[in-house]
Amino acid sequence: MEPKSYWRLTADPYTPNPPLMGEARVDVAIIGGGFTGLSAALHLKEAEPGLQVAVLEQAEVGEGASGRNAGFAMTLFGLTLSMTALRFGRQAAAEAHHYTEQAVDYVGELIARYGIACDYERPGFLRVATSPAYVRRIQKEIELAHLLGLAGIEWLGAQAVREQVNSPRYLGAWWEPRCALLHPLRYVRGLKQAVESLSVHIYERTPVRVIERWPGGFLLRTPRGILRAEKLVFATNAYSHRLPLVRRKQVPAFTYIVVTEPLSSDQLAPIGWRNRQGIEDARHLVHYYRLTPDNRLLMGGGDVGIPFGGRMDLDENKRIFRELEAYILEVFPSLKGVRIECRWGGPVSVTVDMAPALGYVGDRRAVYALGCIGHGVALTTMNGQIVRDLILERRTPLTELFFVHRRVIPWPPEPLRFAIGHLIRGYMRLEDRILDRGPASP
Repeated sequence: MEPKSYWRLTADPYTPNPPLMGEARVDVAIIGGGFTGLSAALHLKEAEPGLQVAVLEQAEVGEGASGRNAGFAMTLFGLTLSMTALRFGRQAAAEAHHYTEQAVDYVGELIARYGIACDYERPGFLRVATSPAYVRRIQKEIELAHLLGLAGIEWLGAQAVREQVNSPRYLGAWWEPRCALLHPLRYVRGLKQAVESLSVHIYERTPVRVIERWPGGFLLRTPRGILRAEKLVFATNAYSHRLPLVRRKQVPAFTYIVVTEPLSSDQLAPIGWRNRQGIEDARHLVHYYRLTPDNRLLMGGGDVGIPFGGRMDLDENKRIFRELEAYILEVFPSLKGVRIECRWGGPVSVTVDMAPALGYVGDRRAVYALGCIGHGVALTTMNGQIVRDLILERRTPLTELFFVHRRVIPWPPEPLRFAIGHLIRGYMRLEDRILDRGPASP
């Protein structure tokens, strides 16, 4: 993890668990110690306390997206509501939104149940329109939401949104009260403590080198040990392209964040932001931003990095860091001269059709979950319950959701995958530049 991550700098001192040594055997092995893997382990043990469950993490828990994101627990499923409706149908879009509503609520319930100290707050969410074209886009999204019968979403005009957060760029906003903010690294480490309290074995610094099938299930070879498991969970998300069984279901894309010095009351006064809402804009390559507990401005998003092959070393991008710093002044000109103290990046999991996917791999002994497109704090926590039901081979309302067992369009192999990724990114950047100038009227 890039050492200038604000979350790492403000988390408590941490000692990772020892790696797997020698040979062990469990009922369920989970590869990946992020939100998905830890949530799956937690819900499996809550449901079946007698199960022997182990989590194998290649570095430290939260090393991937779970410990590096902006800490938004929100109702966005995939890219947008309209894209979900276009790809899967309106009924599925409504189903997805109701699921994410449950997911946001459940994060708060889980934090309360296990006493996880992660700076949790629930201030709501604004999707802001920064050009006339985005006014039109957001209003169409709200019209679709109301057509689908979704409650709790409303349009705020320019004056109303600027009374909440004052920016000369704001022409209106989608307002939704169901959004929570948290410290993601403290949250994932709190999940680890909760899981360990249920007697789950968590092995850190334990990359899985080889996966073999055997008559009793799976054999996982790590640098210093072997783990035999009857069933297996791939909770690897953006790292899934490194594992043969799920390699082509997703690709990683790197998103970037900068964080300012703490803002004084005088610096915050022209902006307002007293209710501390989480904010995104309406671009394809969204900007997302919020206040941290000590009133720093966290600004992330914009352009993305796309790695080639198995590379996962794109945590720094000086050009995108500069663009994010410049965008802070576009949105809040009064912050001219503010110092940037933290910069980092991290990978998110992207499916071809920009929607999450869960299901079996080959047979009912192996389960995967991936593809939250950078909005996975609530989704991955909730998805742990779906993984539980799939591993226990239970048919429940969760396993009947449309994105479970769905056909995942495979990404092509390299170098075509890399080229297509850049074509999609290039299209998004071009359209964002056009719409940023606002040629369309609302």
